[in-house]
Amino acid sequence: MAQNASPKSKTLKNCTLAFIVGGAICCFGQLLTNIYISGGLEIKQARTLTSVTLIFLSGLFTALDLYYKLAKHAGAGTLVPITGFANSVVAPAIEFKSEGYVLGLGAKIFTISGPVLVYGMAASVIYGLLYYVFVYMV
Repeated sequence: MAQNASPKSKTLKNCTLAFIVGGAICCFGQLLTNIYISGGLEIKQARTLTSVTLIFLSGLFTALDLYYKLAKHAGAGTLVPITGFANSVVAPAIEFKSEGYVLGLGAKIFTISGPVLVYGMAASVIYGLLYYVFVYMV
């Protein structure tokens, strides 16, 4: 009964949209890098400025409620790491700012991205220890 009542999955359409939108975000990032390099920046500076620009735009689009509208249609394509992570920090900040800066914004800002940070840091520590053991101890 549950399968009959559930809407049919549109896996091919969803994967195609995710691929196109994620690829477009990445192409836009590469375009920004090329523009910054042609403007006279070194490649390392251009890449840093590209990251900052993508984070800023993702935060801005989240605040203007445009990121959600894009994600509604593009699905996982908007989870390109740098833009998706910026969205996961800004969205709770906007949602809980009415509860105050300390108990709302400060306490809730990392509700979505917090676990990613914790497990990412834990994994990097474990990787670093294993690297040390196998490279310097063996």
